[in-house]
Amino acid sequence: MAATKTAKIQLENVNHPGKTQSGDPVKYEAMKSAFLSVLPQAAPGLTVAELRERILPHLPEELFPGGATAGWWVKAVQLDLEAKGIVAREKTTPLRLHKA
Repeated sequence: MAATKTAKIQLENVNHPGKTQSGDPVKYEAMKSAFLSVLPQAAPGLTVAELRERILPHLPEELFPGGATAGWWVKAVQLDLEAKGIVAREKTTPLRLHKA
């Protein structure tokens, strides 16, 4: 019996224009929804560490048990949404993000 493959979503990366990485569309949509629900509208925004902390309670436990892989998905969704112009970064140290 052949294993069923689920369709993948292509994630963009603001740091590498034109290159994409495949990912699970269900996890992507769950993370994107959580990400955008906690991200401020304007500067100064939140650091990536602050985002990770605030996003965790919004993630479905069945997709991210105990927060597993959430760090990777926060970064992947951040870079994808920046590439799409939905998220903007403040060039501070540490980096701060807000909605574009």
